[in-house]
Amino acid sequence: MLEAHCLVLYYLLLPLKIHFYKSYYRVIFANTVLIVIIYMDRNLHEPMYLFLCSLFVNEIYGSTSLLPCLMAQILSDTHDISQFYCFLQIFNIHSYVGIEFGTLTIMAYDRYVCICKPLHYNSIMTKLKVQTVILIIWSFCKPVIQHIFCAHHLVVELSCSEDRTVSLVHDFVFGLIISVAAPVTFITYTYIKILRVCVKSSKETRRKAVETCSPHLISLISFVFACFYTLITQRFDFSSVLYPLCIFLSVYVLVIQPIQNPVIYDLAPGPHV
Repeated sequence: MLEAHCLVLYYLLLPLKIHFYKSYYRVIFANTVLIVIIYMDRNLHEPMYLFLCSLFVNEIYGSTSLLPCLMAQILSDTHDISQFYCFLQIFNIHSYVGIEFGTLTIMAYDRYVCICKPLHYNSIMTKLKVQTVILIIWSFCKPVIQHIFCAHHLVVELSCSEDRTVSLVHDFVFGLIISVAAPVTFITYTYIKILRVCVKSSKETRRKAVETCSPHLISLISFVFACFYTLITQRFDFSSVLYPLCIFLSVYVLVIQPIQNPVIYDLAPGPHV
């Protein structure tokens, strides 16, 4: 009876593993193709596309933090993860989020300079500055974790300690102020400046501004939503929510976001606004 149950479970989970495999393949393929295009086409060796290249590399990095391990374990008899790999996954996912927000923030500043200070763009966004910024951005109690990947807050619960001071300080300083509030505030500031310039500019300038900023806004809103959902579900009981929906939203930040970004960004070279 037990063997029959395991066999049924195996065939039920097999399509899920195939789906994750296909998703990982799409992430690797789509992002790698765009990285190669940017590298090969010298017309795309501009700040905006270099930042996009950094973003695409980070999408591969983020998905690799989750999907290979998930695919290896999904059909195994046990779903255990060693302490070393758990902390490694925490580091990878935290750094992925930090790099994603950092890249989206500098991309917002790039659009701000391009639209609000077009005559000074080349002097402000120099190749050395762009390379330096990208380098800086990349330099950055239960027995079971009820999630499909390791996260700081969930590991703290394994200690079975009533004192959550360190976790709360981490959530407030890193999770809220450094990772979310600071970049979102700066991005909001840049878009307010862009909006003011667009109001006073011609219809053609406004159209170009919308074209160049829309993909960035879509990517930003999507990523903020994914991070917000992940933080909320780790701290509150969402058992009443449909399980398939929880799984989908849980992997959104590390699967859907990396697939989505290569799709929404148009790499056809065009003139700056």
